[in-house]
Amino acid sequence: MTKPICDARPARDSDTGASRPWWKGAVIYQIYPRSFADANGDGIGDLAGITAKLDHIAELGVDAIWLSPFFPSPMKDFGYDVADYCGVDPIFGTLKDFDALVARAHDLGLKVLIDQVFSHSSDQHPWFVDSRSSASADKADWYVWADAKADGSPPSNWQSVFGGPAWTWDARRGQYYMHNFLKEQPQLNVHNPAVQAALLDVLRFWLDRGVDGFRMDAVNFAMHDPQLRDNPPAPDTGKPRTRPFDFQLKVFNQSHADIPGFVERMRALIDGYGGKFTVAEVGGDDAEREMKLFTAGGTRFDSAYGFDFLYAEKLTPQIVAGALTGWPDTPGTGWPSWAFENHDAPRALSRWAAPEHRAAFARLKILLLVALRGNIFLYQGEELGLPQVDIPFERLQDPEAIANWPLTLSRDGARTPMPWRKSANDMGFGSGDPWLPFGDEHGLLAVDAQSADPASLLNLTRAALALRKLHPALAVGSITIRHCDDRILAFEREAEGERIIAAFNLSAEPAPWPAGVRARGKVLMAVNHAAPGSLPGHGALLFTPD
Repeated sequence: MTKPICDARPARDSDTGASRPWWKGAVIYQIYPRSFADANGDGIGDLAGITAKLDHIAELGVDAIWLSPFFPSPMKDFGYDVADYCGVDPIFGTLKDFDALVARAHDLGLKVLIDQVFSHSSDQHPWFVDSRSSASADKADWYVWADAKADGSPPSNWQSVFGGPAWTWDARRGQYYMHNFLKEQPQLNVHNPAVQAALLDVLRFWLDRGVDGFRMDAVNFAMHDPQLRDNPPAPDTGKPRTRPFDFQLKVFNQSHADIPGFVERMRALIDGYGGKFTVAEVGGDDAEREMKLFTAGGTRFDSAYGFDFLYAEKLTPQIVAGALTGWPDTPGTGWPSWAFENHDAPRALSRWAAPEHRAAFARLKILLLVALRGNIFLYQGEELGLPQVDIPFERLQDPEAIANWPLTLSRDGARTPMPWRKSANDMGFGSGDPWLPFGDEHGLLAVDAQSADPASLLNLTRAALALRKLHPALAVGSITIRHCDDRILAFEREAEGERIIAAFNLSAEPAPWPAGVRARGKVLMAVNHAAPGSLPGHGALLFTPD
């Protein structure tokens, strides 16, 4: 741990109390629709299934739900290849089902966020069908097309995230089209004002249907370098590189300087509806700078979704302290959002804890999450402590995992069906033969089993979220790192005259109480036998100092 992080100045927040927007400090629950609940028994979760289970989410005490894509799609990338931005895929239901979901969520006091995928569409989208038909078509320049080099090779050396060149030859146009992801996900030409206008119309459509905000997918991929300059090689860091994409610095295929201007156009439209929330997904080598760029000044997105924890092989005090102090409360700096798990990353407990320590670590993890400054995201099943499922190759659905098997961890292992009932053959999901197999360990962790156990992780999660909502210091207060070493992290949250100390032993062995941190006070919540002055293995507590 470097001294500057441990001795960082506090991040101060004055926007507390009733005047703050609903989303600041919010807890948001991510739903992966294919795997949440199946209302019609076809093996795939759907909107009606989500609506039927919203009581569970409301009982957790979260503020909002985020729905991963449910739009019409060929499902080459499971909804992130959108064929119609203003509809619902029949496997998920209808627009009427969506409206019913929003109405029920609002009745329960839950806000509804949806994904928007504006960097690319499906190759089955009518816009692309028209674009590829002819260089003189109405939408000929709605996607990124370029001539071959003199030797017939692609226009640049850009590589796809999922493997291979980011260019595919199309004989109908006699040109290459660009795709940062699958070849079935052609890159929208968001430099084009007509494309921007169409995407703004998409936002209006969903805002008019009552959504409360958007999670903007892959924002930094939205615009490319029109000169199509080659990316430079990336330095060899010694880490395994499983994709050609990893061999380049992504300087020209993404992160164009014009992206913030379009972000401001989106924000201006969304602000016209009042009380909405926007969070950007920004990954990659330059993520922190771009996250701050896309959330700067109050005229861009409200928040950005941090990747600090999603792919960390181990959770350390240094990683947590570095992430938190990277987002100080200075004028013009955006508001952070944090997640330990999502649909693209392996389950955190399988990354961070040995099997024999998972139960204890899960308790520490939820207490740490609720203590972070910023918005926090819970991924479905995280409240149950679900581990990663080992999906055999013949059952893989994830295109990235199939292309790079066995060197890339499968995203499918975090997308398996939600276990609702311990004793049911279908675990209460709604079908006994779902699109991905059930996890062998998941039945014992089912919602009904944990609801009936006062000591369960599910009930601890409910209590921890209620505590965060009760204390402004946890939701929106300042944060000051008081101690961090190889095992112990302690920080202080403060707002509205209240101070809360949070202390965590991220190791499995007892550790001495950190010097300089007060060891007396009223305990608000403690796990694994922690107490002021005492931190057993994976001990964690929140307390107000005397």
